[in-house]
Amino acid sequence: MTTDFDDEERGIAPIVALYSILGFWLFYMALVTLRSYVMGFDAQAPMAIRRTIVTIIGIVVTWGLYLIIRHFDRASLTKRTLVAFTAAIPCAILIALANYYVFYFYDPAGIFPDLPKEKLVAEQGYALKEIAEFAIGRYFFLSAWAALYLAFSYAAEVRRVERRAAQLEKTAQQAELRSLRYQVNPHFLFNTLNSLSSLVMVDRRDEAEQMIMSLSNFYRASLTGDPLEDVPLSEEVHLQKLYLDIEAVRFPDRLRTLIDIPAHVMNCCVPGLILQPLVENAIKYGVSRTPRPVTIAIFAREEDDMLMVSVRNDGDVLPQDHDRGSGIGLANVRDRLAARFGANGRINARPLDGGGFIVELTLPIVRRGC
Repeated sequence: MTTDFDDEERGIAPIVALYSILGFWLFYMALVTLRSYVMGFDAQAPMAIRRTIVTIIGIVVTWGLYLIIRHFDRASLTKRTLVAFTAAIPCAILIALANYYVFYFYDPAGIFPDLPKEKLVAEQGYALKEIAEFAIGRYFFLSAWAALYLAFSYAAEVRRVERRAAQLEKTAQQAELRSLRYQVNPHFLFNTLNSLSSLVMVDRRDEAEQMIMSLSNFYRASLTGDPLEDVPLSEEVHLQKLYLDIEAVRFPDRLRTLIDIPAHVMNCCVPGLILQPLVENAIKYGVSRTPRPVTIAIFAREEDDMLMVSVRNDGDVLPQDHDRGSGIGLANVRDRLAARFGANGRINARPLDGGGFIVELTLPIVRRGC
């Protein structure tokens, strides 16, 4: 299942915004109430009730500010910032008007007995001064909440981009692994069909029929797995035995096999068909070009928390300028190890001093997931 990141909800969830608004205003209310108590104001209970009303109005107005900012969640951060700090101005004025009405216009004598309503009405500019002063304070309050919202929104955007990058990277890696994995089958089939053609041309019908049956068994076993999934080393070795059975029809007197793998590493996970190109090369450059019997050996061991798997043949060492083919096999294995394990997957190919050639794979030990 893939995710369309362009249609993914931007900004932060409404419930998170609501919790942040409630947290801001309740914290504000607690601070103002504490200040009122410390300063010893009279009529604490009526003031607390009116303060609660102003707080509720402030929560509603701030929620309206959130809806305005949220409308621009897909805009640039600069535009969102400009909208947030601009929209906070009328919101602060609305809260200031509500505060003035609740505390100074509606029955002020109930909480300010020394400040009668007539004085508030008569005094030139008193209302405007109180509203402006409170609006400035609430503007900085709303601006602080808007900055917090923008920070949360930006962090959510960064996480969304990171998830998208990770998803794209994973998709690209899967496509690369599929491509490299499927490259093995045509390469192997090409070589096998060449061998089958040779048997038909020399009228070795029984051997050709046996090769066709072995080829059918090999593909039945190899094509059942997911190209993105690892397989136990035991299964990979079994596939190579099937392939060696195919080649044994071509070279009944020259091909010998040896498999020496401890039982405790047989359950290690390896990429499917990772040994196939190595065994093919051993046949092509070791068995087919050497007139004497050649042994193809597959070894594996655990060393320093790494799995070491090698394919070795004791055929004649080819001169450095000798035709070594297209190099697709080793390049495929190298690329698959890099795509699957990064720097932890390595391949080392070298001639042996006493004759022959060895290719050794180094990969992390994984015992789950296959």
